[in-house]
Amino acid sequence: MEAKDIKSEDLRNPKYYVNRELSWLKFNLRILEEARDRSLPLFERLKFLSITASNMDEFFMVRVASLMDQADDHPQKRDIAGMTAAEQLDALDEEIHSFVQLQYSTWNRSLVPGLAQNGLRMVKRHEELTKKEGEFVDRYFMNSVYPVLTPMAVDSSRPFPLIRNKSLNLGALVRKKNTKGGEEPEFATVQVPGLLPRVVELPQSENGTRNLILLEEIIERNMDKLFLNYNIECVYPFRITRDAEFDLDEDDSEDLLKEIEHQIKKRQRGEAIRLEVDADVDKNLLKFLKKELSIKESSIYYIDGPLDLTFLMKVYGQEGFDHLKAEKFVPQVHPDFSDCEDIFALIREKDVLLHHPYESFDPVVQFVQQASKDPQVLAIKQTLYRVSGNSPIIAALAQAAENGKQVTVLVELKARFDEENNIGWAKMLEKAGCHVIYGLVGLKTHSKITLVVRGEEDGIRRYVHLGTGNYNDSTARLYTDVGMLTCANAIGEDATAVFNMLSGYSEPLHWNKLSLAPLWLKDRFIYLIDREAGYAKAGRNARIIAKMNSLCDPDVIEALYRASCAGVKIDLIVRGICCLKVGIPGVSENISVRSIVGYFLEHSRIFFFENGGKEEIYASSADWMPRNLERRVEILFPIEDPALKEKAYGILDAQLKDTLKARELKPDGTYEKVDLRGKERFGSQAFFVAQAVENAKLHSKKEEMSRVFIPRMAMDQ
Repeated sequence: MEAKDIKSEDLRNPKYYVNRELSWLKFNLRILEEARDRSLPLFERLKFLSITASNMDEFFMVRVASLMDQADDHPQKRDIAGMTAAEQLDALDEEIHSFVQLQYSTWNRSLVPGLAQNGLRMVKRHEELTKKEGEFVDRYFMNSVYPVLTPMAVDSSRPFPLIRNKSLNLGALVRKKNTKGGEEPEFATVQVPGLLPRVVELPQSENGTRNLILLEEIIERNMDKLFLNYNIECVYPFRITRDAEFDLDEDDSEDLLKEIEHQIKKRQRGEAIRLEVDADVDKNLLKFLKKELSIKESSIYYIDGPLDLTFLMKVYGQEGFDHLKAEKFVPQVHPDFSDCEDIFALIREKDVLLHHPYESFDPVVQFVQQASKDPQVLAIKQTLYRVSGNSPIIAALAQAAENGKQVTVLVELKARFDEENNIGWAKMLEKAGCHVIYGLVGLKTHSKITLVVRGEEDGIRRYVHLGTGNYNDSTARLYTDVGMLTCANAIGEDATAVFNMLSGYSEPLHWNKLSLAPLWLKDRFIYLIDREAGYAKAGRNARIIAKMNSLCDPDVIEALYRASCAGVKIDLIVRGICCLKVGIPGVSENISVRSIVGYFLEHSRIFFFENGGKEEIYASSADWMPRNLERRVEILFPIEDPALKEKAYGILDAQLKDTLKARELKPDGTYEKVDLRGKERFGSQAFFVAQAVENAKLHSKKEEMSRVFIPRMAMDQ
């Protein structure tokens, strides 16, 4: 395509951009499409439906809440698509209500019948119970549930109670016994205890069917036992979602840890922004809830089924249904680590690139564990954003400090919804003797980097791990990420500079290999994009392939539009939000966008630039979003070893070939599955699984052959 010159202000026209919130809803719809895909194992479909519900909770607590605040405080402010906050809320209102209807249509019409056909009955209402089941449920209630419950009536002496964020509750209208009929009924409520199993299995039917009932149905059946002096007129479940964002004044906060602890408690009292109720809810009961919660009609969702579908993860965990689940994949040991006793010797020999979860995360854990015990290791420095509940990395860092090593850990206390966990880890690490940093004022530290400083015969050597995902051994089995282990001197120097910057106020004069946000990374990305545009204008081959979670930074999108106008072929693999439009004549005709939603959550960020034939490939902790590039500490690192570059490019290439799990963005803003006509059926995630298994097998065969042949060779000599 002939290069076209187009003015920057023209490329910022709002009509060339998609609203990020509406784009996110399209992403959640792609997950819902997986739940509706009858070719998938039934229980995997349950899992996808559960994920859509969990995603929607967070979307309301963070994004919708922020828009509501913006509508009040900055009503005239517009996003990159030209929409005010009020306009966005109106558009979201329509889209989300339609989405919820589709969620429950999927549950009621497809998944519930599918479960029944496979011998698992979901009891919809407690009235359906047989006499025997009813007796079982009533005993269970009295023995296991009743002692935990706290029924609360609301009258002139007892105010409306605090309804906790995301808690499931039963609301009732009750009337005192032996009272005159003219008195208004009173409101009463009881919270469904979150610490008790929400899914309860009933005795198996004579025909072998297994039966499940939800805890709220058990409580509703026995509501009269909670309000002995009242007649129960009606009972309905309800659930509210509150604003979970908090304003943190870091400049005036003397103790950031205490301030965040205080703000977390306030989360349960945030403004109610969504009310979910049973579709058949009593009008008077609803009227009372609306008044007490100060919630408008558009924020009410009438649910035709169980509230809070995240319980489906518990159904997924039911034993005996493995034939309805995808075959469980066990991450394979990277061949280099299968018989590795000294991880530092291995890294000295060569850089290693790990592709999770196909290749096990264990070498990263072992890297920190070995460093904690190695007498030659002098110091360990690491950033932690989200870690697992029983983190072996945290344990290794604590052990290292107890072994007398200098251990510095940046624990990001502002990692949303992980604040409480991280506060606990920070206190534990400090107690063990680690030097704990709580992050930088006004910034989140989202970078994933570990530095091990080791004294060796030829002097100090620095070993570094850089990754695209968190140091979380649990999510590393589900999220696709890449991580590189290296002892390259240039990267070691940069890693030292990173931690000096995080622990003090030292900004290096230059960087050898790494690029960091918020000061340098955006400019670096735009330079790399513009460089490809320059090659294209010069008539040389120019190409960009970029894989990330989200794309909504207007400066980066403008640079991509410029590059497209110059003739650069651009392939984007964007799992979630994408505010860029494809197929705009004269603007984005050379850009393709695809999203891959599969068994694993696509999380890695990998960037390829053709660079006039001298290909460069990078990985990063950062997406192309303003928050990553302007308000977080992020790292971009190059992958330079030829074998590792080939491996990283292979990841991008396989995802561009995906015809089974990829959906392509169309000019009208919709996403469509790849048209299979004339194309090979190819799933990139399945390919990576097979590749990892094959590599592990090949290595084990080589080991076996060496054990067979080496002794014979020795005998021949």
